[in-house]
Amino acid sequence: MAQWLRKTSALGVAAVFGFSVAVAVNALADKDQAKDAADQTSIPLSELRTFTDVLTRVKADYVDPVTDKTLMDNAIRGMIDRLDPHSNYLDKAEFKDLQETTTGKFGGLGLQVGMKDKVITVISPIDDTPAQKAGIKAGDKIVKINGEFTQGLDLEKSVKLMRGEPGSKITLTLVRDGVDKPFDVTLERAIINVKSVKARMLDPNFGYVRIAQFQSDTTEQLHDALNQLVKDNDNKPLKGLVLDLRNNPGGVLQAAVGVVDTFVNKGLIVYTDGRDADSKMSFKAHEGDMLNGAPIVVLVNGGSASASEIVAGALQDDGRALIAGERTFGKGSVQSIMPLTNGGALRLTTARYFTPAGRSIQGEGIKPDVEVHQLKVSDIDKVFSIKEADLAGHISNPTIKPSDDKKPDAAAKEPPIKQMIDTDGKPLVETDYQLYEGLNLLKGMSIVAQRLEKKK
Repeated sequence: MAQWLRKTSALGVAAVFGFSVAVAVNALADKDQAKDAADQTSIPLSELRTFTDVLTRVKADYVDPVTDKTLMDNAIRGMIDRLDPHSNYLDKAEFKDLQETTTGKFGGLGLQVGMKDKVITVISPIDDTPAQKAGIKAGDKIVKINGEFTQGLDLEKSVKLMRGEPGSKITLTLVRDGVDKPFDVTLERAIINVKSVKARMLDPNFGYVRIAQFQSDTTEQLHDALNQLVKDNDNKPLKGLVLDLRNNPGGVLQAAVGVVDTFVNKGLIVYTDGRDADSKMSFKAHEGDMLNGAPIVVLVNGGSASASEIVAGALQDDGRALIAGERTFGKGSVQSIMPLTNGGALRLTTARYFTPAGRSIQGEGIKPDVEVHQLKVSDIDKVFSIKEADLAGHISNPTIKPSDDKKPDAAAKEPPIKQMIDTDGKPLVETDYQLYEGLNLLKGMSIVAQRLEKKK
């Protein structure tokens, strides 16, 4: 980090004195790696002459006066923003906002957004926020903010426009796949308090944990949630768990590592690889599985990104969990936050991360083991079906002994299957089809595991 601070300090000098850029770049380019020292310390004199020429002309001839600070800030932003969608320069206020989001308390709408095809695009809405309550979905494109087109705005400026005083209103114009024309959504800004982990029992012996975002204390919250689920299950170990990472935009890398380590006993969790030696890291699991090998189904979708994909990929490669849902977002890069002497920071892509099996998620995402789309299911009790026992004159089952007060065909019929009910009292199959199927998969895995255990 000290090396980076020396570099950013030199950049600050260049910003103040303008024409001292060549000296600053010489300091910036100073690298310790001997093998490519010559290349790294070379100064692009021709390009620097062009830069100073443009700077001079803008200061002298632009229609309105522009301060040196504005010009240099714009130059830095342009240099960083054009690298990739996730690298950018943060001024002092933007850096403060970023620090607040990692703690789980910040003001705004509760949207995780990114730049896709030069359009501000929703990666995912965050649970229990104005955006999620308004029905904004992953993949929605934000084409206007309060009636002003977002085309030409960079990501940070768009985010600034969407932030504001709690209680103030904002109108977003969205374009959504499958919807014929753009539509407006009006939201009220709020202080966003993100609860990272939520948990409840889905059925006796089967628990549910929802991770909305990876924060610094997510692992501790997960452990507390699992312990509470055991208590809610009459202090009996869980037979299975659904881990819900849908629309989880990511967050702190160490939190993702801690979540995987909660369920696996050994082996690689994730590793990163980049040009700088500090960007080459690997994380391994420690002994201890809080579920003692009980099956896990991980739910993912197109809004599951970054740290969510680390968790899903690691558990999939390890064979510890079944991944169900839809292909994930595909963000497999690592950003380092490098504080600057002016109080701002650089968010710079410094590495790619890889799953234990060496898969890069970048641009590909995690393909689920079982693809389950979020369907709308209603009136499930009215679905017509006919079975052998309903046919007139069907032969009897010799293993069933009818009682005196029951007909043979009535005795052969099983009682109706109990519907799984969501927290609002409605059938789970209607309110959340992916979760319904995830629980069914989990029960099937549990049955198979029990049968295999009996054979030992």
